[in-house]
Amino acid sequence: MMIDLLLEGTLDTLIMVFFSSLFALFFGLPLGVFLFITQKDSILPMPLVNKILGLMVNITRSFPFIILIVLLLPLSRLLIGTSIGVNAAIISLSVATIPFIARLFEGALSEIDKGLIEASISLGANKFNIIIMIITETLPSLIHAFIIAIINIIGYSAMAGALGAGGLGDIAIRVGYQSNQPDVLFYTVIIIIIMVQIIQTLGDYIVKKLKSHL
Repeated sequence: MMIDLLLEGTLDTLIMVFFSSLFALFFGLPLGVFLFITQKDSILPMPLVNKILGLMVNITRSFPFIILIVLLLPLSRLLIGTSIGVNAAIISLSVATIPFIARLFEGALSEIDKGLIEASISLGANKFNIIIMIITETLPSLIHAFIIAIINIIGYSAMAGALGAGGLGDIAIRVGYQSNQPDVLFYTVIIIIIMVQIIQTLGDYIVKKLKSHL
């Protein structure tokens, strides 16, 4: 029975992490790119817009995740009709991760050699092509940032279990801690550690391969 419980919790956690990471990437990458290109010395300078957007991102990132989940409960209820469960957790995880990953992507894009941008401009490349070039050149750093975000989401998903999100976090708190079953708590922690190690190792391998081809 415990094995079935852990398998179900692991599957729920993987679903939450996968879809939250997907949504965070889908919205976070454009946001990170926009934050980068609107910097004062970038290719589309908009200092005021950049400052306002940056402030909004920082405010969102300042909320402790457990509080952010509570604040997003009405949004989850509005979008999917419930504020508990895996689907509701995906919304909270995505919203919490988007500003975080956007800042990571902005930092990764900032590693681009400014000489490459200047060379592209001198050759008459349009802004869209320059952005594609920047993303391509900083791809290893972007993937590294994405891996950090995924690992962060795993930690968030465990905290979300405290508010009925399901997954390993819910099992660890409800069964392992509250029902005084330390073996269940131990196994959930081990599974989460294994998840993190697999993702980190795979990410490091991909980054290493990309760097060798750039």
